[in-house]
Amino acid sequence: MGDGLPVTINEGNAVISSDSGVFYNPVQEFNRDLSVFVLDTYLKHKLWEKGSKKLHENNFKLCEALSATGLRCIRYALELENKDQIKKLVANDISPKAVETIRKNVTDNKCQEKIEIVNEDASLLLYKSTSHNDRFFVIDIDPYGSAAPFIDSAVQAICDGGLLMVTCTDVAILCGNAGETCFAKYGAMSLRLVSCHEMALRIVLHSIESSATRYGKYILPLLSVSVDFYVRIFVQVFQSPSHAKFSASKRGLVYNCTGCSSFSFQRLGSTEVKRPQSNNIAVRCKFSPATGPTIPQRCQTCDHAHAIGGPIYLDPIHSQDFLTKLKDRINEFEEKNLTDKLGTFKRIKGMIEVISEELPDVPLFYCSDLMAQKIHGISPPAHILRSALLNAGYRVSISHCHPTSLKTDAPNNFLWDIFKEWAKKSSCPNENKLKKDDIAKSILQKPTTSEISFSIHSLANPASKNQKLLRFQVNPPFWGPKSRAKEKSDENEDKKLKSSHKETIDS
Repeated sequence: MGDGLPVTINEGNAVISSDSGVFYNPVQEFNRDLSVFVLDTYLKHKLWEKGSKKLHENNFKLCEALSATGLRCIRYALELENKDQIKKLVANDISPKAVETIRKNVTDNKCQEKIEIVNEDASLLLYKSTSHNDRFFVIDIDPYGSAAPFIDSAVQAICDGGLLMVTCTDVAILCGNAGETCFAKYGAMSLRLVSCHEMALRIVLHSIESSATRYGKYILPLLSVSVDFYVRIFVQVFQSPSHAKFSASKRGLVYNCTGCSSFSFQRLGSTEVKRPQSNNIAVRCKFSPATGPTIPQRCQTCDHAHAIGGPIYLDPIHSQDFLTKLKDRINEFEEKNLTDKLGTFKRIKGMIEVISEELPDVPLFYCSDLMAQKIHGISPPAHILRSALLNAGYRVSISHCHPTSLKTDAPNNFLWDIFKEWAKKSSCPNENKLKKDDIAKSILQKPTTSEISFSIHSLANPASKNQKLLRFQVNPPFWGPKSRAKEKSDENEDKKLKSSHKETIDS
């Protein structure tokens, strides 16, 4: 689409046309497939009914705030099995060129009666819809770059129990390349730690939760995925000033050792149940600041200082109940031979299975190969490493964010004991050849305080691996974010600026 000529795009049940003036990225087909799948599951089970306020008939509408080509909205109109729950789909974009493209694509796909096309600033459109009868029960935000500018308006414009779907493609910032920029956008300092992609998810959830609690609301994350070059988050937003009081105890700081990369957490708030028999949260619970610090000033593993990141969302980033519903729907697709409806169905199935295996109450993870590198050693094979943890009574899982991830509730010192014992078995590294100030030397010189068993455990291999599911996809040739779409007037303006700049230099 670089030459500006319209091209025809076939995706799902939709056939659209677009050119370089309107943004479209084929890599995000998985994002759109997953969104159709998750939204349909939400609609099928009528999850908005869990909200305390009854929805007005005008609320049963969906807003795609940054629609671009209109493809996502058209796919919702054509592919959702439970689309009758949605009375109206709103496809909005601030670009007149995009609105022209949306109108043509909506007409070509015969969705005029279902989709309303709006040419408005996304935040302004949402702010205009904050009164109870004007709110949306589904809002989809998929911008070019950060969703931060649209989060506040979205949480105000969504109904009690509504579904908010958010994409952020500024993953470099969320993963620690510019912590100060991340703090400015999301109110959290990002860190370049091995589990930075999960931390990115938790930073965006922290940002959504922060906006929600301002208005007496709170969030329930249904599904949070880090994939390719973006994060995609699905949360329900509920109205409840009393539940919003739990917000401080859901969020906290991350302490990441600058030497061995061990991490710890410090929650910002503490919640104590005083009267469990009461239904009144204010009576049942006592809310207070958390006590700390939770760790010494220097790392107990390697005696280095800690970098401080966050705040991040520390509670579960997926709903186990919703994951069960998604897996049931996957089985239903396979039983009815509907898997061809979604071009990335195999990847969705593998992703949902891996996510369902993740330890829900354990934030962040380590990477076994990077831990081994810290001591110049060799990582134990995955099934042996998992066995050592399981044999000691700890839980362990993989993360969907990284193929060599290690998510466990074992303490940091036990993890390092495993790697030290494995180093002894493999005679790697040679401690005598290590430099005095080497991190590996300070780690290896500390005695092992735990009994480690490398006997193979029956649960050493996760189900997703045994079933040979598509867990971590090899990136295709066209993988990656694209340049922002430019309308012709913008391109001409850029040429004028470059020409003016050249004339200034020449003179």
